[in-house]
Amino acid sequence: MGVPLRQQIAVGTYLLKQKLGGVKKYPMVLMLEPLFRCNLACAGCGKIDYPDHILDKRMSYEECMQAVDECGAPMVSIPGGEPLIHKEMPEIVRGIIARRKYVYLCTNALLLKKKIDDYTPSPYLTFSIHLDGLKERHDASVCQDGVFDRAVEAIKLAVAKGFRVTVNCTLFQGETPEDVAEFLDYAMELGVEGATIAPGFSYERAPRQDIFIKGKDTKNLFRGIFKIGKTRKWKLNHSSLYLDFLAGNQNYQCTPWGNPTRNIFGWQKPCYLLPDEGYASSFQELLDDTPWDKYGNSSNPKCAQCMAHCGYEATAVEDMLQHPLKALLTSIRGPKTTGPMVAEPTPKWAREELQTPATLAGIPVKVER
Repeated sequence: MGVPLRQQIAVGTYLLKQKLGGVKKYPMVLMLEPLFRCNLACAGCGKIDYPDHILDKRMSYEECMQAVDECGAPMVSIPGGEPLIHKEMPEIVRGIIARRKYVYLCTNALLLKKKIDDYTPSPYLTFSIHLDGLKERHDASVCQDGVFDRAVEAIKLAVAKGFRVTVNCTLFQGETPEDVAEFLDYAMELGVEGATIAPGFSYERAPRQDIFIKGKDTKNLFRGIFKIGKTRKWKLNHSSLYLDFLAGNQNYQCTPWGNPTRNIFGWQKPCYLLPDEGYASSFQELLDDTPWDKYGNSSNPKCAQCMAHCGYEATAVEDMLQHPLKALLTSIRGPKTTGPMVAEPTPKWAREELQTPATLAGIPVKVER
């Protein structure tokens, strides 16, 4: 894993406290989304399809700190929109660090060169730079030429200044294992701490719907990537069991409360990726009143193709805590890249259709006198 030992110990201690305290639903990462406004319009983004009066809204510093305190997660991820647009972002980051929380500031890096002196290197702060591949692939993904070069320049600057830096890569249709491997090789050469990598979620609000990888194609892609990776020294910011899940070797349901989202509308039900399911006014209300059974890859058609780490990393960590030997062996050998994949469960909506008695309803009947 591309995560420092100090952070692993802090997060591990937090998880142990939850287990010893008998807590059933606990957060691992707070997804703090203080604005939706962005300076890019990516084809796979479902966050910018709002009118201007919504895109102009911001969570205040006080609201952000209340969310961090209320949630209590040891890590805070700040996506967007583009967080560096937020005028209070340096103060927000300092407030999170003062609480000894690990903060991942997610950015497309277009403003990072201009804004970098507003921040101070810290073990608690990581710039998570959005890169969806090498130059041609990334610029096509974000629908603007020249973004890759500016992001790479910002990465080199941040690394040189002593900041923790990771890259965040989302995979879409048209990827090959060889292309992704070449990209990860390059990312490691840049000196980043690690990389997160996951298939894109098919946002209903995304401008294009034909770019998302689905079903077995996703697992075959990751098997191909991990097969190449057996001879490489990539540092991936994921648990070994989550990577094994991506390769089709673990049959997981998502744990949406593991990565709760607080944005300009409130606490989002049930997760970061479904924007139209409603909001709660507090974190406790989110836990208590969200109909969790309605969601997940076998319970809701909207979730059927999802394999995003914000939903399944927490599941993998929970599995690790329950089966540490399995997690250790998977970490040593890496994800399995050959052999049969785990069988996927029959979706709940399909089971309900199978259990519905056959009737004549809907069958046209011709009546003759």
